[in-house]
Amino acid sequence: MVEYIPLIMFAVVCLVLMLGYPVAFSLAGTALIFAGAGIVSGYFDSSFLSALPNRVFGTINNTTLIAIPLFIMMGIMLEKSRVAEQLLSNMAALFGQLRGGLAISVVIVGMLLAASTGIVGATVVTMGLMSLPTMLNSGYDTKLATGTISATGTLGQIIPPSIALVLLGDILSSAYQQAQLTMGIYNPKTVSVGDLFVGALIPGLLLVSLYILYIIIYTRLKPESAPLSESSEKPSAIELAQGLLPPVLLIVAVLGSILVGAATPTEAAGVGALGATLLAILKKELSFNKLREVGEQTLQVTCMVFMILIGAAIFSLVFRGFGGEELIHHLFEQMPGGVFGAIATVMLVIFLLGFILDFIEITFVVVPIVGPILLMMGVDPIWLGIMIAINLQTSFLTPPFGFALFYLRGVAPSSVKTSDIYRGVIPFIIIQLILLTMIALWPGLVTTLPNLMK
Repeated sequence: MVEYIPLIMFAVVCLVLMLGYPVAFSLAGTALIFAGAGIVSGYFDSSFLSALPNRVFGTINNTTLIAIPLFIMMGIMLEKSRVAEQLLSNMAALFGQLRGGLAISVVIVGMLLAASTGIVGATVVTMGLMSLPTMLNSGYDTKLATGTISATGTLGQIIPPSIALVLLGDILSSAYQQAQLTMGIYNPKTVSVGDLFVGALIPGLLLVSLYILYIIIYTRLKPESAPLSESSEKPSAIELAQGLLPPVLLIVAVLGSILVGAATPTEAAGVGALGATLLAILKKELSFNKLREVGEQTLQVTCMVFMILIGAAIFSLVFRGFGGEELIHHLFEQMPGGVFGAIATVMLVIFLLGFILDFIEITFVVVPIVGPILLMMGVDPIWLGIMIAINLQTSFLTPPFGFALFYLRGVAPSSVKTSDIYRGVIPFIIIQLILLTMIALWPGLVTTLPNLMK
């Protein structure tokens, strides 16, 4: 029974989180209670906790994580400067005469917004407030409108530069080095956040293309679900350029500088934050009050992320102190199907945890535990990172517990039924599962571009 304490501890954390307690304190509190009981009963070595100061200092000293507040500031600044709102109105007018054009516009604008914010909740809420009333007033089927917005909001998991990929890249980098050192490789290869960004490009663009293809086919088969726009006015080239070019140029500058090796993700995030601020100034949308709001929201989200990181560090230490890593390794070795069985199990567990945990908690708690073991079994770290990101994206979209559905329900009018939201996302879930299967069958969709860049 004692050897299963790590699994019991993990189950208790999930239960505490489901009761609604703050994530960071749930992780740290549960771990310390188990550690205290283990010290008293003689089953836990207290010296494991002495490593905590070094873990916290390592977090403070990690320059990669500086990208997180900068990317958060970039996204919030773009939201406050109403860039997405102007872009959506121009794109909707441009595609107005195409059946399903408004839904296609939502996907395109959502993709750009996801690339700039990287936060599922922010994208879903923003797109819900901006586009859902417009789609419903235009006569769009409720299921198509809510499904499109929910699915588009989850693109922040996979479209770089994504905060989820920044966190995954940092954790997988440590896990990859740990796996190689355990295997006796003392000159380990490295994997970076930039590698994950490059690996996510093809899957991300492919997913957006599949969304648009589905909308085109669906609206052709059911024309009544997406009436044509009555407005015949199209934006001029200058109006379109004013709405489209600023965010596109900013994202290209941020992502392009990483891809060509001119900047690290942290440096590129600084460029993004500064660029978004200059854009807000040029649009005359930046006042002192808005700047204060941006600073406060950035501080709140950043503090949440790093408190969770510290709580996860405590949990990870206690988990390892109880022999959790050896237990998981043993379970994977005994699992039928070898590497495939282990990956399938991990993906299923992460998918289910996505119902109750945000991507930050899963990245900080689960990936450090299973990552080194899977990487020791020969799994490519970049492929694994993208699989986890898309898997979480699918989980956040799946009824009845998907986070994206809760966010949209919170901003949708009372006339929109929750059942319509649930039914609307099902086709998009199937699309994401198809993409996940394609990547599993053809890993080159993820690994080819990073290998070429190297």
